[in-house]
Amino acid sequence: MAKLQVAIDLLSTEAALELAAKVAPYVDIIELGTPLIKQEGLKVVTAMKQAHPDKLVFADMKTADTGALEAEMAFKAGADLVTVMGTVDDATVKGAVEAAKKYGKQVVVDTIGVKDRVKRAREVTAFGVAFVELHAGLDEQALPGYSIQKLINEGKEAGVPFSIAGGVNADSIKAVLEAGAVVAVAGSAIYGASDPAKAAEALKAAFK
Repeated sequence: MAKLQVAIDLLSTEAALELAAKVAPYVDIIELGTPLIKQEGLKVVTAMKQAHPDKLVFADMKTADTGALEAEMAFKAGADLVTVMGTVDDATVKGAVEAAKKYGKQVVVDTIGVKDRVKRAREVTAFGVAFVELHAGLDEQALPGYSIQKLINEGKEAGVPFSIAGGVNADSIKAVLEAGAVVAVAGSAIYGASDPAKAAEALKAAFK
């Protein structure tokens, strides 16, 4: 069954824990955003896993080099999933996957900046990653004419396990799930809502 992932793009451990406490009943994966990890370090990963041991904790490392080393650092801190950038050398992805096998954890490849997301998704899936995140970053989403439908179409075409991140909200969640996404990643639709718990609950209802 598909999972709901909340992307926490806040900048303090305290704020992240506060938000996670509100939405935890409705999400399956708690993602700690790259800016948050850069600001707080991997201690935020440890704190989140200790607070929510029953949830998958996703460390959005966006690793670009030393795949095995950075993955191992995150896994030791308590992460269940880590990201490696799809634009990197194959060796970096493979190194992270080897570290994941060692710790019984998983790697996700993030496709920000990848020109041919469908082709790269197929390539890295063969290396043993858990799934590929078809991801339009905040900068891309701000461009004129951006539509999440492109990611949805790419997911259908790729034919591999994928998540979608980049505009998942109450209006798009149904299409994301119907496309076959194994994970739907909601960020501002949850943390930017006046009532994050209610927003997460509404999104989770679409999974049933």
